[in-house]
Amino acid sequence: MLRDLLAAVADDPDLLTLLREQGGGSSTDAAWLTLLERAAARGEATAGAVHPRVASVPMMLLRGEYALRGLPEVPDEVLTEIVDEVFLPLVRGRAIDR
Repeated sequence: MLRDLLAAVADDPDLLTLLREQGGGSSTDAAWLTLLERAAARGEATAGAVHPRVASVPMMLLRGEYALRGLPEVPDEVLTEIVDEVFLPLVRGRAIDR
């Protein structure tokens, strides 16, 4: 269904707005940013990892699994890979070079 909705956005730009509003949007992003801020305070993430783009990575990858692969549910192995192989290395190693 998500794949079909994403395809329909090309014909109906208002649908994209609706999807953003219904998909969690800023409240979900705020929750991930809070998680990153707390991890940075404990020394488990770099301060540079506290960034909206970094915070969006896990959910974007998960949405990609649903939309692109057409899976009805994401296997635990994929969730583990998203966290262990992508997200944790990103937040632990992102430099503060700005």
